[in-house]
Amino acid sequence: MKRLLPIGALIMAFAQPATAQSTPAVAPAAAPPAPAVAPPPAPQFAAIPAPDYNTDAGWLCLPGRQDACTVDQNVTVITADGKRKVVKFKADPAPKYDCFYVYPTVSLDPTPNSDLNIGPEEKQVAASQAARFTAKCRVYAPLYRQVTLTALRDIMAGKASTADRKLAYLDVEAAWRTYRDKYQAGRGVVLIGHSQGAGILKQLLADVIENDASQRRLLIAAYLLGTNVAVPAGGDVGGDFKRTRLCKAMDQYGCVVSYVTFRADSPPPENSRFGKVPQPGMVAACVNPAALGGGKAVTDAILGAKGAGLASAPMGPWTSDNAPVTTPFVSVPGLISAECVSNGGFNYLAVTVNANPQDPRTDTIVGDVVVNGTTLKDWGLHLIDMPVEMGDLVSLSEYQAASWRGTPMAPPKKK
Repeated sequence: MKRLLPIGALIMAFAQPATAQSTPAVAPAAAPPAPAVAPPPAPQFAAIPAPDYNTDAGWLCLPGRQDACTVDQNVTVITADGKRKVVKFKADPAPKYDCFYVYPTVSLDPTPNSDLNIGPEEKQVAASQAARFTAKCRVYAPLYRQVTLTALRDIMAGKASTADRKLAYLDVEAAWRTYRDKYQAGRGVVLIGHSQGAGILKQLLADVIENDASQRRLLIAAYLLGTNVAVPAGGDVGGDFKRTRLCKAMDQYGCVVSYVTFRADSPPPENSRFGKVPQPGMVAACVNPAALGGGKAVTDAILGAKGAGLASAPMGPWTSDNAPVTTPFVSVPGLISAECVSNGGFNYLAVTVNANPQDPRTDTIVGDVVVNGTTLKDWGLHLIDMPVEMGDLVSLSEYQAASWRGTPMAPPKKK
């Protein structure tokens, strides 16, 4: 059974740098040196068996069954005049391409690496990040023995941990091979990942897919969100990836979309882990799905009606009349804009809420990491990296897949 740890404490621990070992003061000459105290050993846990991706049990989402990606995706659309309509979601019964999704750090298991039992946290994140893509593609989402929030809390507090990041990666690599050999059958595929999941897919793309011409040919795009992808300053390839370029147009395929999200009026502070890379001469990639060629654009955000999850402040009323929303998701056309910017050595997607006193809709959205009433600004809008551009990402995948098939679609009309 999963032990539901306080999410606020976990996020706070993850957000703080590891505790540095203090330098002992020089003792007086007559005083004997203090005996060294060994740190307590990391707790030992039984090994978690490897997943078997040839069985249904190895997958969080798998086409043709009821699971975490077949949940309610209906949206309440609230226009600038306050009028509402409910748009019912419909999955494509015969999608023409695939999506391979790896979820972010969500596991609340007490072990350093997660078990393979599907908990509410895995279901919730699949509902908010992956399920909407079933409108266009078959979604495959492997379970994997990810590094848990529990382990990250311990690591960031300077405690011993046996968390194994390589184990998490090898699980996803094994899932990819099973997907490729058993399910893909020559179909194009979009890689989709967020945070830890995006980091794993970044390694998979660099180490496996880029080095195999047959696999490169099947790549429609890679959406690596909420992680840093290194590219040369002023360039679009040659950093983390040697062959795969950043996406610059809707009809381009075999390319990468990556960004980290901050409010336009709250840029990354110096201690932020997002938007900057350590490699000399490199910068963090920023590709705006709503404006691949650059510039500021209104996004097709699809946000959680009640907020952005347990680490976020709850969402207040969506309209001034306090009318409730009865669907899981909300769309607010024209309310949110985004633009890739460079500021203080950081590259990131700057998000603006286009507040209007004449508009009865809310003048703000949630998505910041908030702990005990304090906003952790170094995290930006990490909790809504995907929702703030969800409609654009789903639409982009369809256009790129059409180009990959050799049947490009007409570009969408600007709103």
